[in-house]
Amino acid sequence: MHALVDAWAAVEAFMATGGPVLFLIAGLTFFMWTLIFERVFYFNGALKTDVQNALDTWEERDERKSWNARQIRYALISRVKEKIDSNIDMIQACVSLCPLFGLLGTVWGMINVFEVLAMTGGGDAKQMASGVSMATIPTMAGMVAALSGVFANTYITRKAERENQLLEDHLTMDH
Repeated sequence: MHALVDAWAAVEAFMATGGPVLFLIAGLTFFMWTLIFERVFYFNGALKTDVQNALDTWEERDERKSWNARQIRYALISRVKEKIDSNIDMIQACVSLCPLFGLLGTVWGMINVFEVLAMTGGGDAKQMASGVSMATIPTMAGMVAALSGVFANTYITRKAERENQLLEDHLTMDH
């Protein structure tokens, strides 16, 4: 229990050192990873049901070569593809926003440095160091969050492309 309290105190100190923008980055990162986990759970669960329903609907058809059959096939694929690709754009947007929020933290910290310079004439190195850390920590946090999101987004995007292709391959127009 004592280790948990110490860890929480370290997190609080880190957040205080990074300034208020660090809370925005943390919130954005939490939201991004919530979407990532939702996609992973979907791929490992409900996707199988959605694909099976589309396959069953297609296999129930006696005729699969006419223009109408092609349109029905296209509609089945589109409905499942929409579910497969859900939230991927939002994850990509979050990945893109993380470094931008880090840059906002840099600007925020540099403004604090300039305020200290204006008030003290550069004589208070401790306060200036606080502003510099407030400028660099959010940059680092934004980049780390974006990198973690890039790897997860790559996995999810590839998985979605593969599942979309497999569905198209399974809905054959053979008879």
